Amino acid sequence: MIKAIFFDIDGTLVNKHGKALESTKQGIAIAQQQGIICGIATGRGPIHLSQKIDALNLDVFVTYNGQLVYNDEKTIRSAHFPDETLKRIVQFSDRYHRQIMFGSRRSMEGSSLMRFGQNKWAKKLSRFIPKRLPMTFTKNLISRLSIHRKDQRYAELSILKEPIYQCVLLSPPKELDRLKEQLPDCHLTRSNPYTVDIIPAGGSKLIGIQQCAEAFGIQMDEIMAFGDSWNDLEMLSGVGIGVAMGNAEEAVKEAADFVTRSNEEDGIYQALLHYGIISDNNF
Repeated sequence: MIKAIFFDIDGTLVNKHGKALESTKQGIAIAQQQGIICGIATGRGPIHLSQKIDALNLDVFVTYNGQLVYNDEKTIRSAHFPDETLKRIVQFSDRYHRQIMFGSRRSMEGSSLMRFGQNKWAKKLSRFIPKRLPMTFTKNLISRLSIHRKDQRYAELSILKEPIYQCVLLSPPKELDRLKEQLPDCHLTRSNPYTVDIIPAGGSKLIGIQQCAEAFGIQMDEIMAFGDSWNDLEMLSGVGIGVAMGNAEEAVKEAADFVTRSNEEDGIYQALLHYGIISDNNF
C-alpha cells in the first residue's frame, strides 16, 4: 500500500510552461484525501519554491537533491558541505574561471550569467531550444561562456558564510571524470546537459526520501516516486514504485517500474490510475 508519493518538478510535476496540469492537481488532492503524503524531490532549492510548483499544497519538500528536507513543522534533514570541501569547490571555480552558483537555505548566488538563466525571460526563451543538442555544440557553448575574470571572485561572496547545500556548475557531460578527480568529496549529478549539481558525498534524492520515511514512520516499499532525468535514477530504483515520465531519459525509463505518459499528456494522472491510487470515478 502506497503511503507517500514524491515528484520531481521540471519535466515531471509541471509542463513546459511551468504549470501543473489540472489532472495532476486533482490526482494529488485525491491522494492526500486518502491520507497519502505528497511531496517533491528536486534538485532545486527552497527559494521561491511555491511559485515553481504552481502553488500546489504539498506536504514535504526534498530539496537540493536530498540535502535539505523539511515540512511546515520542522527540518527533517540538513546536510551542508563541510568547510574543507566547500573551500575546494571555491578554489577550483576561481582557479579555472568557472560559472557556478552556491545554494543556501535563503538564496542562490554566484555567476551573474547563471542568475540570468534563472530569469523568467530566459526561461521563456529556453522553450525554443531543443532538449537534446549535440554534445559538441553544448561543449562549445559552455566553453565560450567561461569568461576570464579576476582571481578570488567567488571566494569573496558573502553567501559562503552560510551553510551551502548544493553548487550548480556550468559543465558538459564529457567533463565528468575531470570533476570527479578535482572534487573527490562530492557527489555529482545532473538534470540537463548544461549544468552539473554538486552535493556532499553520500547525498541524493533517495537519501532525502529515506529520511522522510523514518520521520513519518513508513517503509521505503510504501513510497512511489516520479521522475524524468538522471538525478532521479537512484530515487526511482530505491522506492517501492518508480515511475518514469514518457519524456524521461532512456536510462531513467529503464530504471523505472512503470513508464507513464509525458508531463504534457496527463502522465501523473495515468500512473496514479494505473496503480489504483485514484479511479475515473474520482473525477
